[in-house]
Amino acid sequence: MRWNTAEGAGYVWQKEITSYEEKSALGVRAAAMARDGDVIGIGTGSSSYVGLLRLADRVKAEGIRVTVIPAATEIRLACATLGIPFAPLSALRPDWCFDGADEIGDNGDVLKGRGGGLFMEKLIIASCEKRYLLAGKSKFVGNIGACPLPVEVFPEAVRYVEGALHSLGATEVKFRAAAAKDGPAVTEHGNLLIDCKFAAYGPDLEREIKNIPGVIESGLFQNYGFEYISPGE
Repeated sequence: MRWNTAEGAGYVWQKEITSYEEKSALGVRAAAMARDGDVIGIGTGSSSYVGLLRLADRVKAEGIRVTVIPAATEIRLACATLGIPFAPLSALRPDWCFDGADEIGDNGDVLKGRGGGLFMEKLIIASCEKRYLLAGKSKFVGNIGACPLPVEVFPEAVRYVEGALHSLGATEVKFRAAAAKDGPAVTEHGNLLIDCKFAAYGPDLEREIKNIPGVIESGLFQNYGFEYISPGE
């Protein structure tokens, strides 16, 4: 039985979505790839949310059946509002996934996580054989690093991890503060976020960060073989 809610009630994105028209166009391209019966992983952030809206448009217009594996609470809530079935990763493996990005380097390195989704997002991406990023032109940079690299950390380990990140060459390490509550930002899994910067991103940096005891995950993606959904394709 479906919840009896007023028309239009349910989850909507809570902040202004920048570059909405561009993100919507990219979402249309992503939605066009969906086939009846697909299980689709969807990441975090406004690009993923807008992509989900365009997928919902196609579900409504054509009646195709899809199931979403959401990487974040906001995507799960949006699926419920839009009437799109969703499931946990433990139940289904996604056929493919799409997500946004903060920076994409010429060498294929990708930096993500300004929205705070790290662990589940990377787990879903790693579970897919086909991985797509919704990427406007501004996301493609020569070398990543203008945006801070987020690291999700077990709370008791933050001081140790801080020192270890400096040992790996981090030039800046700081807690991420919450925007709508006092204190630090807390992830969906009860961990803390550290934003850091590196003078250089070596080819093994993702693995080196993950090997630090207490690190749950980072927003650095190296050698994931992403395909890009970009304007003008």
